[in-house]
Amino acid sequence: MISYNKIVVCADGFEMSVQANIYSYSIPKEANAEKYEAVEVGFPTEVEPLLEEYAEDPEDPTGTVYGYVPVQVVTDVIVKHGGIVDGEVPPGVIAVLPLE
Repeated sequence: MISYNKIVVCADGFEMSVQANIYSYSIPKEANAEKYEAVEVGFPTEVEPLLEEYAEDPEDPTGTVYGYVPVQVVTDVIVKHGGIVDGEVPPGVIAVLPLE
């Protein structure tokens, strides 16, 4: 059974889905890998330039998925938006917490 990660909510209110499993655009393409190299990001709540080049539909940046996004890019997005206050990320993405 595939389980999906909870939506990531960042300290500044930015949200996105971050998934990795056999049905997503991830490397490796398997469920429950120990560590992923690239993951699928979906439906960010605002335009995020760090993700642009991975957009499936560049004309709809908040209504599309972003395939095979390197985990470092996802970590950079999380840091840029102040860290995670809620949600889950796949193994390999650093779940940066907000600074106090």
